[in-house]
Amino acid sequence: MDMHTVVVGTSGTTAEDVVAVARHGARIELSTAAVDALAASRLIVDALAAKPEPVYGVSTGFGALASRHISPELRAQLQRNIVRSHAAGMGPRVEREVVRALMFLRLKTVASGHTGVRPEVAQTMADVLNAGITPVVHEYGSLGCSGDLAPLSHCALTLMGEGDAEGPDGTVRPAGELLAAHGIAPVELREKEGLALLNGTDGMLGMLVMALADLRNLYTSADITAALSLEALLGTDKVLAPELHAIRPHPGQGVSADNMLLVLAGSGLTGHHQDDAPRVQDAYSVRCAPQVNGAGRDTLDYAAVVAGRELASSVDNPVVLPDGRVESNGNFHGAPVAYVLDFLAIVAADLGSICERRTDRLLDKNRSHGLPPFLAHDAGVDSGLMIAQYTQAALVSDMKRLAVPASADSIPSSAMQEDHVSMGWSAARKLRTAVDNLARIVAVELYAATRAVEIRAAEGLTPGPASQAAVAALRAAGAQGPGPDRFLAPDLAAADTFVREGRLVAAVEPVTGPLA
Repeated sequence: MDMHTVVVGTSGTTAEDVVAVARHGARIELSTAAVDALAASRLIVDALAAKPEPVYGVSTGFGALASRHISPELRAQLQRNIVRSHAAGMGPRVEREVVRALMFLRLKTVASGHTGVRPEVAQTMADVLNAGITPVVHEYGSLGCSGDLAPLSHCALTLMGEGDAEGPDGTVRPAGELLAAHGIAPVELREKEGLALLNGTDGMLGMLVMALADLRNLYTSADITAALSLEALLGTDKVLAPELHAIRPHPGQGVSADNMLLVLAGSGLTGHHQDDAPRVQDAYSVRCAPQVNGAGRDTLDYAAVVAGRELASSVDNPVVLPDGRVESNGNFHGAPVAYVLDFLAIVAADLGSICERRTDRLLDKNRSHGLPPFLAHDAGVDSGLMIAQYTQAALVSDMKRLAVPASADSIPSSAMQEDHVSMGWSAARKLRTAVDNLARIVAVELYAATRAVEIRAAEGLTPGPASQAAVAALRAAGAQGPGPDRFLAPDLAAADTFVREGRLVAAVEPVTGPLA
């Protein structure tokens, strides 16, 4: 099978497949097993629809209106209506990659055979993704319970040929026009299908998966910048010794310490803090970097476990069981995903905070052990990186606000039928902002630390090979080195791109070997 094709089966999907579809445009195919499971579950729904007894989601209304039995001639209208009425999002559009992840993950559940959706509906979902058509989805409209309702409804509306969508060229047009241009027939929804397209944690899960991918890179990058700052501050690498971390065996802590040791190998800067002044220990932001970075890594690992469980799940209400029963359930509640989204916002804020403290230390002549004030070329005439740290501090302050948990809140809806909700979509949205901020914060530390390392080198001390590789790659990327003051924003932007694209890690790994 082509490496750019993702095959959707009956047993869930992987984080790698989500990223491939959402960010890299991987094509999608339905497996034979998925098509067979879809057809089998549809037979069950059709049989229940033919019976006089009401079945929730098949022949009844929804939510607080579930007590009404819907006659057969009104059921197609019912499914159209639920999509149209629930497509009530407001605010800015969410990112294309989020919408693609949202649609792909809903297709993943549909393909499980537990939703009762016909094979042709699932195929249309795949066709829309493969055509590069992206429904217009808005920021607000999900409470993270009964599914990401409004976001998923806007996606279902596109399948019906209604509403607006973005074409592969980036132009927003009526969805019906886009479907026609790509030879895709709009779906005519039947019993249960409208409901099945709306009832999932797919938006918050997609954002969790992508945040984890981004945070893995940022945590490794932060290990590198912490090592560079330790080096620039003439700190000691003795605190990174494996035997010290073995007696407090948190896995992430050991990984971060190992990464830092690899970056510092061969450095001529470490250990000089005893030469000119009595400094028995480095400051916490330097000495405890593995403990803070490592605790965050362990939180990422737990969040990945939760994401993996959700990726293997079939989230719908009601669900079609293998024995032919169609049962109501509460699996759509987003609490498991919402909690870890909030956990990640907390550890990201703390990582940003410790990065900023090291940056401030590099710029303060009273604590930097001989570096010039603000790493300026001619302090007083030049301000150096003074305001770069202001920018970093503002980002850290924003991170602290974003760390306030969304999942601790709940607001009742649907006439008190949905009286406890997860707010997982909100947790995911603020985490995306936090991840963006964290990349910028790490980039500022990198920019300061590399300048400080170069200043040390000019004084006759030799940085380690990994540091030299990082400096050279960052300068080649457009972030300039020490010198008189200049327009600083472009340098910081170049460092930001360098970090978030994984180029810092890529620059040092030829020297260090693979970093975790």
